[in-house]
Amino acid sequence: MIKEAGIDFAALPAEQYDAPFGISTGAGVIFGSSGGVMEAALRTVAEVVTGKPLESIEFTAVRGLAGIKEAAVPIGDLTVKIAVANTLSNARIMMDKIRAGEADYQFIEIMACPGGCIGGGGQPVPVCEETRLNRIAAIYECDQDSQIRKSHENPAVKELYDTWLGQPLGEKSHHLLHTHYKAQIRC
Repeated sequence: MIKEAGIDFAALPAEQYDAPFGISTGAGVIFGSSGGVMEAALRTVAEVVTGKPLESIEFTAVRGLAGIKEAAVPIGDLTVKIAVANTLSNARIMMDKIRAGEADYQFIEIMACPGGCIGGGGQPVPVCEETRLNRIAAIYECDQDSQIRKSHENPAVKELYDTWLGQPLGEKSHHLLHTHYKAQIRC
């Protein structure tokens, strides 16, 4: 479509992204890696629950290419049991363990592609293990270099809540930002 429209990216003048898309966080960058959504969420959850800044925002137990990763993460006085799976076959293994009563998690992340989105169909090929590891290293380097590394500290997110949504996990934000599923009648 870009070629058909005659758009030449190299000839376009440099400009800033439209707000709020130019404001990003390291937490948003790591979403592409298996465990990245979990780690980003833990950075925020830990501070919201404890009301204190984290001493370290690194949650390395959820990183890497292992098909299933499990950890118990201390958050204040709580220990949160988490699990991360990548590929649907590993998701099935994890879900079977839960159904059988062999696992009990409070927070689960599942990504369909090997290694997460960094190994997905929208990425350049080839997508071998070395390529996935290099992509993971690159996004965590971008996270390290980010001025803002926690989602809840993004000024655009703060403004959204202040102006429209009220408080995180409040009634309005819950209603507008959460998906609800209903049983469907099958023929």
